[in-house]
Amino acid sequence: MQFGIFTVSDVTTDPTNNTTPTEHERIKALVAIGKKAEEVGLDVFALGEHHNPPFVSSSPTTTLAYIAAQTEKLILSTSTTLITTNDPVKIAEDFAMLQHLADGRVDVMMGRGNTGPVYPWFGKDIREGIPLAIENYALLHRLWREDYVDWQGKFRAPLQGFQSTPRPLDDVPPFVWHGSIRSPEIAEQAAYYGDGFFANNIFWPKEHYMQLIAYYRQRFEHYGHGSADQAIVGLGGQAFMAKNSQDAVKQFRPYFDNAPVYGHGPTMEDFTEQTPLTVGSPQQVIDRYAAMRDYYGDYQRQLFLMDHAGLPLKTVLEQLDILGEEVVPVLRKEFAKNRPAHVPDGPTHANLVAQRDAAALVKAADDATAPGVLTK
Repeated sequence: MQFGIFTVSDVTTDPTNNTTPTEHERIKALVAIGKKAEEVGLDVFALGEHHNPPFVSSSPTTTLAYIAAQTEKLILSTSTTLITTNDPVKIAEDFAMLQHLADGRVDVMMGRGNTGPVYPWFGKDIREGIPLAIENYALLHRLWREDYVDWQGKFRAPLQGFQSTPRPLDDVPPFVWHGSIRSPEIAEQAAYYGDGFFANNIFWPKEHYMQLIAYYRQRFEHYGHGSADQAIVGLGGQAFMAKNSQDAVKQFRPYFDNAPVYGHGPTMEDFTEQTPLTVGSPQQVIDRYAAMRDYYGDYQRQLFLMDHAGLPLKTVLEQLDILGEEVVPVLRKEFAKNRPAHVPDGPTHANLVAQRDAAALVKAADDATAPGVLTK
């Protein structure tokens, strides 16, 4: 089980003192948060991609490479990479380069994004969002696995004998998550390729995501990648903690009430009841997230959003201390209890290389014993 954090890189005014970080300050804060994630024992740091204010992460691979140079174990990921408006060739090359620089500590989450205007900025039509996601990923999947690609599609210029460079590290592409909050087509896509499915379940009630994840698991098994409970699932989450739950509620309320995404909407109490947002003591967060397995089954990755809504960097780093030192160690033990042996761990480059090599050995053995093959 992998635990980590994701960030959307918003530049938001702190409602408690009316100060707003500069873009430079926020970008530097993202780096400090990534380094802190490794320091406190988390497994993953994921950075979103946005091309509009109030967000600053327009080039996630640049930031992740900088963090990779200052960390040793942390998996660097995205949350998400826009498969709809980015050229698949550029995605293939950027993430292969990052994979080499980070010695394999890289995976990627594909998504359509939630900002409509970004489509025309990159010459795309939002009404083509699903077809773009499907066609662009089909090309990306081939670019990472075939040395030379011939391609004819609807949304980009044809390719003839094209080779993306550099090739993936150890000839093993970065693991891919397909992120979605509402689209069964994306769950189907993840299942078809045997990739991971990340349900960023931070906005809607659990029943919606239970259906979406169950569908992905069913289709993962249908396509022959393993049993339904072996499908690779990730979940989003949110928390704000203090030793006393009353203090957590008091401290976080102004940030919640003014947050760009859900501020001026439901009350914090209603929102925490309907979504995974947990504002309270570390034990309350442990209890809430340990129960996720009851709804979604055994899963592989849990990411928390910890640095949004104008929270100052000092507070975010303090929250990461609590998460890494008091919450995650207990959750690791809880999720390990009664976990079936056949349920896979979270994806890593080393595991993917080992799976590739094991499959090659099995194929070689099958070929050696096939009818017509001379054996001694």
